[in-house]
Amino acid sequence: AECCNLIPASSRTARSEEDRDTLWDAWGSWSECSRTCGGGASYSLRRCLSSKSCEGQNIKYRTCSNLDCPPDSGDFRAQQCSAHADVHYQGQYYEWLPVDNDPENPCALKCKAKGTGLVVELAPKVLDGTRCYTESLDMCISGACQIVGCDLQLGSTAKEDNCGICNGDGTSCRLVRGHFKTQHSTGKTEDTVIVIPYGSRHVRLILKGLDHLFLETKTLQGMKGELSLDASQQYHLENTTVEYQKLPDKEVLRITGPLGADFSVKYSSGADSVVQFIFYQPIIHRWKETDFYPCSVTCGGGYQLTSAECFDLRTYRVVVDQYCHYYPENIKPKPKLQECNMDPCPARWESSPWTACSTSCDGGVQSRSVSCVEEDMQGTITPTEEWKCLYAPKTPILQPCNNFDCPTWLAQEWSQCTVTCGQGLRYRVVLCVDHRGLHAGGCNPTSKPHIKEDCLAAVPCYKPMEKLPVEAKPPWFRQAQELEAETTISEEPTFIPGPWGSCSRSCGAGTQWRTVKCQVLLPFSQTVADLPDDECEGPRPLESQPCYQTPCPGWKPGEERERDRARTPEKEVLHDWEYEGFTECSETCGGGMQEAVVICLNKQTQEVSDEGLCERTRRPPELVQACNIEPCPPRWDTGPWSSCSAICGVGLRTRAVKCILRLHHSNNTQMVQDEECNLPKPSLVQACNRFDCPPSWYPREWGQCSRSCGGGTKKREVLCKQRMADGSVLELPDTFCPTSSPPTLQPCGQTDCPPQWVPTDWSECSATCGEGTQRLLVVCQRLNKNGQYETLMPDACDSSPRPGTVRVCLLLPCKSKSLKPTILAQKKVYIQWRKGRKLHFVVGGYAYLLPWTSVVIRCPTRRFRKGHIRWLKDGKALVSLPHLTISHLGYIKIQQLRASDAGVYTCVAGQAQENFVLRFIGSKRKLAVPEGDLWLSESDKKVHGASFSTTQLHFTPDQYDMVVQRILDMKDLSPSSKELLESSEKNGSNVEDETAIILVADMETLDEVSRNLSGGQQKENFLAQLLGELTQNHEEANESTFHVQEIMEVSTQSVVTQKTDLRTAPHSTKPLDGAFRSPVIIQKDQWSNSASPLEFMVNVGNQVMLPRQVIRLVFKCQSSGKPEPVITWTKDGKELQYNSRVGLLPDSSLEIKSPCEADAGLYTCTAKNQVGSTSVSSSLKLAGLIFIHLKGRDGLNSEKNYLTMKFGAKKDVCLAMLFYTRTVYGVHITDSLTQMWVVSPWSACSVSCGGGLQRRTVTCQGAEDGDHKCAVAGKRPSHLQPCSIQSCAEWMTPSWGPCQGHCIGHRLATQHRFVFCQDRNSTRASHRMCSALSKPSSRRNCTTDACALHWLIGPWTQCTATCGRHGFQSRHVTCAHRHNRKPIREIHCSWRPRPTSWRRCNIRSYCLGTKCNDDTRYCEKVRQLDLCPLPQFKSRCCLSCRDT
Repeated sequence: AECCNLIPASSRTARSEEDRDTLWDAWGSWSECSRTCGGGASYSLRRCLSSKSCEGQNIKYRTCSNLDCPPDSGDFRAQQCSAHADVHYQGQYYEWLPVDNDPENPCALKCKAKGTGLVVELAPKVLDGTRCYTESLDMCISGACQIVGCDLQLGSTAKEDNCGICNGDGTSCRLVRGHFKTQHSTGKTEDTVIVIPYGSRHVRLILKGLDHLFLETKTLQGMKGELSLDASQQYHLENTTVEYQKLPDKEVLRITGPLGADFSVKYSSGADSVVQFIFYQPIIHRWKETDFYPCSVTCGGGYQLTSAECFDLRTYRVVVDQYCHYYPENIKPKPKLQECNMDPCPARWESSPWTACSTSCDGGVQSRSVSCVEEDMQGTITPTEEWKCLYAPKTPILQPCNNFDCPTWLAQEWSQCTVTCGQGLRYRVVLCVDHRGLHAGGCNPTSKPHIKEDCLAAVPCYKPMEKLPVEAKPPWFRQAQELEAETTISEEPTFIPGPWGSCSRSCGAGTQWRTVKCQVLLPFSQTVADLPDDECEGPRPLESQPCYQTPCPGWKPGEERERDRARTPEKEVLHDWEYEGFTECSETCGGGMQEAVVICLNKQTQEVSDEGLCERTRRPPELVQACNIEPCPPRWDTGPWSSCSAICGVGLRTRAVKCILRLHHSNNTQMVQDEECNLPKPSLVQACNRFDCPPSWYPREWGQCSRSCGGGTKKREVLCKQRMADGSVLELPDTFCPTSSPPTLQPCGQTDCPPQWVPTDWSECSATCGEGTQRLLVVCQRLNKNGQYETLMPDACDSSPRPGTVRVCLLLPCKSKSLKPTILAQKKVYIQWRKGRKLHFVVGGYAYLLPWTSVVIRCPTRRFRKGHIRWLKDGKALVSLPHLTISHLGYIKIQQLRASDAGVYTCVAGQAQENFVLRFIGSKRKLAVPEGDLWLSESDKKVHGASFSTTQLHFTPDQYDMVVQRILDMKDLSPSSKELLESSEKNGSNVEDETAIILVADMETLDEVSRNLSGGQQKENFLAQLLGELTQNHEEANESTFHVQEIMEVSTQSVVTQKTDLRTAPHSTKPLDGAFRSPVIIQKDQWSNSASPLEFMVNVGNQVMLPRQVIRLVFKCQSSGKPEPVITWTKDGKELQYNSRVGLLPDSSLEIKSPCEADAGLYTCTAKNQVGSTSVSSSLKLAGLIFIHLKGRDGLNSEKNYLTMKFGAKKDVCLAMLFYTRTVYGVHITDSLTQMWVVSPWSACSVSCGGGLQRRTVTCQGAEDGDHKCAVAGKRPSHLQPCSIQSCAEWMTPSWGPCQGHCIGHRLATQHRFVFCQDRNSTRASHRMCSALSKPSSRRNCTTDACALHWLIGPWTQCTATCGRHGFQSRHVTCAHRHNRKPIREIHCSWRPRPTSWRRCNIRSYCLGTKCNDDTRYCEKVRQLDLCPLPQFKSRCCLSCRDT
């Protein structure tokens, strides 16, 4: 109670109804805010009016100061911690840092001493308004965390939607998700994944692969930035926090947003990767509804409308509607209509139009009637009592008018006399001038001054005297003289008659006419002027006279005289010419001319009449007078405007402006200084075409070429922009530009580079010890314009210095020159995969063998007798046992290998010695490693290590145990490996009938694999790849490696047949996975079948003898290596010339059509890449064709097989066609035609995919002692071959989805299905595993009644105007179903053009018989509201809406 008394009574508000029902007083005023920015808290108190306790709280809170703090103000919790910096804690000062997001007590002030791990609670409560958590709006109030909604109200549960709108419904943005696959095959080193626009939120982006992400930004003001993402941490860019996480196999990018700029996510070159992204993009262009327009009337019931404008939320300005139409979510709101000013209008004074003025000048009066009227809601006007209008003064009913002087006659000066001697005429202009000084009508015609008068020249005219007196002439003689006499024009006005016309009648008395004019000769111009008849003196000559041709038949005297009496002699003149003022002066200054205007005037009505009513002969002469004779002042002379610099988006046009002075009495001008022109100088520049341009592409300048020669590229940036009417340029997404983008890449540097020397490799040292030399092999090459290297003749590089090609090489010092014995060892590792017959090995390697296998270990030597070879086992002399014997030829033979035979066997030949490590593979394919492997003593190690000094290897017996054991333990075997393993397990008991399978690898290869086994999935990949290559090499060998028992001689050609990659290829020291490998040509001793018996396909490396009937031969050259080798062919050492018969196939095989004698020769296939090259040759000969017919059990059949025959050791090989049912023969023909290899057909493949094996039986026919007797018949054909090498994965196609896509035609839509790659374990696999297979379609057209659609067209409405240029009519055009006519969205009918929904009508330039007036006083409002297109307004407001 005492606390409550502290609140002043004056600060309390009135008690509410709720408070009156309780015992609480009214709430007090709000306290000051706990913070000035960033969101604080304010409280209000109330007191209990009862001595007892009141229910409820006596304090309440609200948020305040919710404006953001300045960026440099710092964190509010950090400010509270730093306030304790000057307070001792445990005897010393600390700099305290805040501890945020305490899960136990977020509203306690916990701080951490800087530089130490000391965390102390400095206060039990933080100040009110402190945020509970850094990423939350909740705030601490009185030590407790209070919920704050996004509306910044305490206790509110309002939350932001994904668009960042508080309590929003998510419609102001849209979800954008997708993926992007990088394409490094195009040669791009970097590319843009996606551009995330300004204001986007909740961005999440994941890159899976070896590419690397980085960011570029562009603000709304055009400022650009770039961010390199190096380590997993938070970055800050353009007021946006970017969280980046880098994992071993992917990169993750998270941005909460909103983005402060446009972010371009890009990647740099690595390997093909996939980028997945998702974010919420704001809809930056939205429809904004306008306020209601003003009411159509001020009273009596009107209406007002709204409209909608497309508003750019970034620039806060109105833009064209097409931006809002870009988003399908944007639906333009329809205009709203509401009534307004519904109060009835009060009575008002209504006046009629004013009457005509009582006089036309000198002041008159006009009147009108005024009455009190009322107007109802329908606009009907009715008269009412005048007392209802007395609240307003009554409008006057009389007013003066025409208070100006009447027009008066104004006479101009007389003209010059028409003659220069004697008496003539002069004229003047008389004008009727009104009070404004303008020529007008209305003057009294009776008081008009005359326009002509007589004039007398000072010089008398000379007239010659008549020579003869006048004598009387008879009338007919005088008439004859008049007919013949010709009156000449003189300076005196004289009647000049024209020639007589023809007689009006051809017989009897007629009449003939002529023209008579009053004319005068003007001496100063020597021209004839027509004058009025009253200007000529004397009688006017007759215009007609009687004429007579011949008497008419039946003529009666007296008829002609009657007709003459009835003829009227002359008509009275009603119209005459008058002067009507002067035209405007031709010049405003410097002397101009103006001409008198002549009109035809009615003398009675004094009105202007048509000029045809006046006599042309009486027209007064033209009068011209000078005017504006004062000199012209200097003036601005403007030239024409130039064309606009831009066709849209505000351009400029210019013109020339100069100050000129017109010379007096001349049309010439001269230019003077600008200061002499008084008026302001006209503008030189003017804006033009001020309207928005359509979006278009704006390419930037091309960058530098990537190469100066040899074919490079240059690139540029092409942006979609729009130039606005205010001159600004708006950058838009690429989809806004209607046309395709201009190219961003362009070839350049399309010229050949100059030749240069290119080093290849150093040769081997010329000496084996001591000092020798090495030569550098260089070739002359150039990079051509296509980007490919060409090898040229050495002469082409003469202009460039040749690099040094010789260097000294130093080896170990040479010892005694005496030749020492050497052992020809083979550094191989052998792994037995299946049991079989006796195996032969050469010292120098490792062998991992299965039990109960017979083994022969040889020690080939040079310069040492085989009988003197000594053998050691595990460092001790080898003793013969019942199953182990040492031959007198120096080799060891072990029968039925057992575990005790494992160890290190050493061959000693003089000072040379080589080891052979024998390991035993026990049960469950585990190595049985004997204890005491480290059997060598220190002295023995030195001895044994010395034998490896030449190869720089340190000999250890268990060097390859780990690798071999892991190969044996491989679970994810390839199909061929599994087949080999299964066959070895099934046939383990039948050793004698099966051929042993041995996997052979070079030591260098296994050493490289051992170095790269770093662990994890990468290790498994190395091992799987190694096992796959070993298995493949075994399959390609086409025969068992160690089944030959006849090879007894010791040479460098070991018993291991050199047919596979790992045996023949140059050994690479790079990792298997992704490393470069030298090219290897895979040789196969087999002929391939073809569709025709006269077409043959031969693997390169075999010697070929063809019959002449062969029509086609194909040499196949299969190679491997990394990068993929390039195959070239030569013949007899020269480059092969291709023609219509000899050419390359797509797989680089050589095709020869219709071989002839000219095609015989040595063909060499060369495989070359950046690491090295290798070659294999085949000899081609042609021979006769031999047909051999053999009958099998089923007789002669039509199936085509092939027969190989050898004619002794020195005879050629010939091919023949053999017709036989089931088998393919390789026949050795001797004199008795006895031994031959007979094979059965291939079995079905062991697996359907992933690489399997096919088997067949190979037997020797004609030999009774076994297969080895067929050696003379040639090499034993292979009984195994690989098959089904395609991947086990396949495309899976679930059922088609519903037929409900966009309509693409009548009753046509699209349906989709999800196509994915799946392995045989029903596990989703990468699309790459199925890339070799044709991918099924994921979309197809389908038929559905839902697309039985058409454009439903309604009738045309009535035209909005009956005439003029603005009439139009419309009709309804909707997309509807053809059967039920139900309308649907128009996008479903877009496959057919939409019919027009409006058109112009009644287009006539003017309306006949109609008057265009406004019928209501609200027409100005109708024009302002743009309501003129509506028919009901256009008809009532015709005048106001006429020009809209």
